[in-house]
Amino acid sequence: MTTDMKYLALTALLTATLWIPYIIAQVQANGFLAPGNYRDPTARPVPLWGKRADRTYMNAVETFAPFAALVIVAQLTGKANAMTACLAAAFFWLRLTHAVVYLFGIPYIRTLVFTLGYVAVAGIFWEIIK
Repeated sequence: MTTDMKYLALTALLTATLWIPYIIAQVQANGFLAPGNYRDPTARPVPLWGKRADRTYMNAVETFAPFAALVIVAQLTGKANAMTACLAAAFFWLRLTHAVVYLFGIPYIRTLVFTLGYVAVAGIFWEIIK
């Protein structure tokens, strides 16, 4: 497995795992689901950290698709190289950092880390088209 694909897989696992803190917040605030909750999908109140956990997960889902698409395109076109590997690794570590700072509500750093993640995705795109 190439480094690019390894970090794609790690990012997929991270993204797939980020729903857990939100569910913990839901259970802490509202208890375990009852049958009526399945019929009425209205969101129930959670503490602020739970709302951030939900947004952290949604943000990860939103950013995963472009990253995954570009890593796969780089692989399929033979454009994957040391730079795309470095950028894929950077994207993973930036997304992990983003999740932590978002969950803890740390301002400014979250925006910086998100922006750097975008730069990593743009860098993979550049490597493909150059």
